[in-house]
Amino acid sequence: MAGTAQLVASEVREALKADTDPASALLDAYSQAVIRVVERVSPSVINVRRGRSGGSGVIVTPDGYALTNAHVVEGVRDVGVTITNGTDEMRAPVVGSDPATDLAVIRIPRSGLQAAELADTETLRVGQLVIAIGDPLGFHSTVTTGVVSAVGRSLRGRDGRLIENVIQTDAALNPGNSGGPLVDTHGKVIGINTAIIPMAQGICFAIPAATARLVAGMLIRDGRVRRAYLGISGAPTPIGRQLVAELGLAASGGIRVLEIVERGPAARAGLEPGDILVALDG
Repeated sequence: MAGTAQLVASEVREALKADTDPASALLDAYSQAVIRVVERVSPSVINVRRGRSGGSGVIVTPDGYALTNAHVVEGVRDVGVTITNGTDEMRAPVVGSDPATDLAVIRIPRSGLQAAELADTETLRVGQLVIAIGDPLGFHSTVTTGVVSAVGRSLRGRDGRLIENVIQTDAALNPGNSGGPLVDTHGKVIGINTAIIPMAQGICFAIPAATARLVAGMLIRDGRVRRAYLGISGAPTPIGRQLVAELGLAASGGIRVLEIVERGPAARAGLEPGDILVALDG
C-alpha cells in the first residue's frame, strides 16, 4: 500500500501544479494513473474462444503460458486465442485445468510475449483501488475500475467445493470478463476475475494472485493439481473433559467421522464412521 500511496501522491502533486482547481487535479491524477496501468497491462490480456462462448485470459510468461478460468476452457483440449494487439486467432492447447479453484493454464504458440506480473496479495487492503481488464461480450480491452470490497471471502466453485480467500470487488464484470486480470495501480495482477452474482450489482469475485501463482506452477509442471485427500465426511464435535483427561488429549474437540469413501485413504487406514480425529500427521 505504501508504494500505491506514493504513486497516487506523485500524480496529485503533478496535477496540482498544472491545474488551479484541486478537484479537477485529483480526477486528472486518477485518470492518468488508470491510463498508465491499462497501457502497461493490456498487451498481456487475451481473448479466449471456445466455440460460441468465450472469456478472457492474461499472459504470465514470455513463452506463452497464460492464465484463464477453468470454466472458460471446460471440455476442450484447445481454444482460440486473440492477443489484444493482434487480429489473427490462433489455437492454444489447454495445459491443465483446476475446477477446484476455477483456474486453467493455456499455452500460446508464440515467444517474446509481454507478460503481466503477479502481485503479492498478502498486503491487499479493503478499499484499495483496482482495475479490471478483459473482453466482455467480445469487446476487446474493456476497462472498468473499482475497489477491493472485501478479502478472505469463500466462493462455491462449479464443482461444489469452496474456493477460499477470494477477493470481492465492485469493479463491473460482465460475461466474457472471466479469466481476465484484476490489477492494482502499479499494473500488477492481484487476481483472476472469476464470477459475478446474478441479479446483484457491484458484487464480483477474483481468485487471488497467490493462489493463481501456486496453481499455475503445478499445472505447468504436472498438468494437474495434487491435493491431500482423506476420503471422509465429518463434523466438528466436542470431547468431554473426563475423556480428555483419561486419554491425555491436547485438544477438547475433534472431527467426528460421518462417512468413509470406499477404498479411499481413510478406509485403507482403518477409520470407521463414529471415530473422532484429534490430530493429523502428529
